[in-house]
Amino acid sequence: MILIGVFDIASWWAIVIAFQVVVISTYYFWNKKKSKTYDPLCNGKAIEWNPIPIVEHDVTVEEPPVMGRIDENVLNVGSSSFLALDKEESIMDDALKSLEKYGVGSCGPRGFYGTIDVHLELEERLAKFLEVEETCVYSYGFSTIASAIPSYSKKKDIIFADECVWFAIQKGLDASRSTIRFFKHNDMDHLEKLLEEAQKKKELNPRRRAFIVAEGIYFNTGEMCPLKRLVQLARKYKLRIILDESLTIGVLGKNGRGLTEHLGVPREEIDLIVGSLEHSFATIGGFCAGTHFIVEHQRLSGLGYCFSASLPPMLTQAAISALNVIEGKPSIFQELSDNSKKLNRALSQLKHYKFRGDEASPIKHIYLKKDDLTDRLKHSYLRNITNYCLEKGVAMTLAAYIRDVEINCPEPSIRLTSSRKLTDDTISLICSLLDEAYEKVGPKPELQPV
Repeated sequence: MILIGVFDIASWWAIVIAFQVVVISTYYFWNKKKSKTYDPLCNGKAIEWNPIPIVEHDVTVEEPPVMGRIDENVLNVGSSSFLALDKEESIMDDALKSLEKYGVGSCGPRGFYGTIDVHLELEERLAKFLEVEETCVYSYGFSTIASAIPSYSKKKDIIFADECVWFAIQKGLDASRSTIRFFKHNDMDHLEKLLEEAQKKKELNPRRRAFIVAEGIYFNTGEMCPLKRLVQLARKYKLRIILDESLTIGVLGKNGRGLTEHLGVPREEIDLIVGSLEHSFATIGGFCAGTHFIVEHQRLSGLGYCFSASLPPMLTQAAISALNVIEGKPSIFQELSDNSKKLNRALSQLKHYKFRGDEASPIKHIYLKKDDLTDRLKHSYLRNITNYCLEKGVAMTLAAYIRDVEINCPEPSIRLTSSRKLTDDTISLICSLLDEAYEKVGPKPELQPV
């Protein structure tokens, strides 16, 4: 009897506890449901929310012209194939043979199953050509420098960079999360001043890595880096140098080895050389060159190397074949240099434009002389000028920038490129057509500034 009484009491307690659980759960979920519809700060009234669109519907976006394939009869001075190897028959034949042998590629990263014998051959050939211990090949030129910088420089480190570095370097600086100090373009005195200030503030110390980031020839200005002075400052203040030679390897130097060969700077003075296969080599991809210790580090920490599909074998073979041409015909660099100097002299005679670019640089930027126009108007007139030139048989490139994102965004310009295939007649045609286009579709003298 006593046991039966105990079980009866326990069952009643179970019923009471279960009832309490049901009531409390119902109350909790009911209030949670109401909170989604009503805000207590609004006195229980339903919230009305009309989101503002991110982009206004009446915004007009200026679309770039769809050019399609450049016809053989059109003179292309917008392409950065400085050595004109994009039309080399031997390179195209080798690329097609590689396509038949390997297909389009494994679509896997280098560290997994994306490495093929042509990748290893290209890395070996590039290291031998540049006279360095080792190179590693990336599948995209933009991601090469954007991955290389954050693979070495981290959050607690400091980087001194030229204010005119191109967008890929800017993205690498952002990804590093390091402290960034920008010095005036090619102004080594200003850089030394920043280094002195950093040293006084003890921002330069043995526990903190410090880097200088520069370009051999700056993509946004066409001007050459004063590398000798840069190396002197780096050694004086104990900084490492990351040099982007995308526009100088295959362009400058007796054998096309870049700015270091051109200026006689020992290769070991540069801690990391970054290059692109998308200009003189007329294919796709990029590479980093240096000592075994430095380059090997990227194979585990370079995001573009670790997580991107490897360079397709066909394009890798195209780079090897282009390297064969470059090593077999060193005279092509002198041809390119002569044409760059001729183009420089011709551009200095333009009536309505000013230009920027080193004499030996294959990149030239053309600006309007009329300074009382907004950047938007300048961009519009330069687009009209490039369209007019295209109709007349000369293809030019309007430099494109992300105005609200890029640091120290450059003035609108036409980016002209020199190549070894230019002649005196074609250079004269380019300059006369630019002045003709200005008079036809450029700003008029009576135009008032906006």
